[in-house]
Amino acid sequence: MGLRTSVTGVASSLIGLLRTRLELLALEAAEEKTRLVKVLGMAFAALLFVTLAVLVFTVMVAVAFWPTENRYMALGVLAAVYAVLGIGLLLALRRQLLFGPVPFAATIEELGRDADLLARVRAAREEGDEDSDDASDEDVAHSAQSARARRVAAARQVGS
Repeated sequence: MGLRTSVTGVASSLIGLLRTRLELLALEAAEEKTRLVKVLGMAFAALLFVTLAVLVFTVMVAVAFWPTENRYMALGVLAAVYAVLGIGLLLALRRQLLFGPVPFAATIEELGRDADLLARVRAAREEGDEDSDDASDEDVAHSAQSARARRVAAARQVGS
């Protein structure tokens, strides 16, 4: 009956632990979804308005330089500036994707702590099993250690 109670208790604890971790995962997933939708919406709006600004600016420069002989030079400079800006933004996006925060970091951290705790419990249990098997050996070793300590104490008293 004691074994059944122990197994039931352990199973109940594991289910509670799993439930807590899944709730944390669901919470983090909802936060990540909200953050992603917000970032995508802002990125789309920013891209739309920057595209409009670039288009109007390009037309303005083209109209201003059209009567002159430098009109092709002006358009070439604009194209080069846009290319440099585009490449810079792509590199920044790549860096953000590669080195940005890890999704579900808190859940991963909690699961790592759980695994460490279970490993320590397992190690302690194995030590306890070895200790119970070697209890007589430890008693003998403890007795010998106590005898040595008494001899050292007696030698110190005699020497002083």
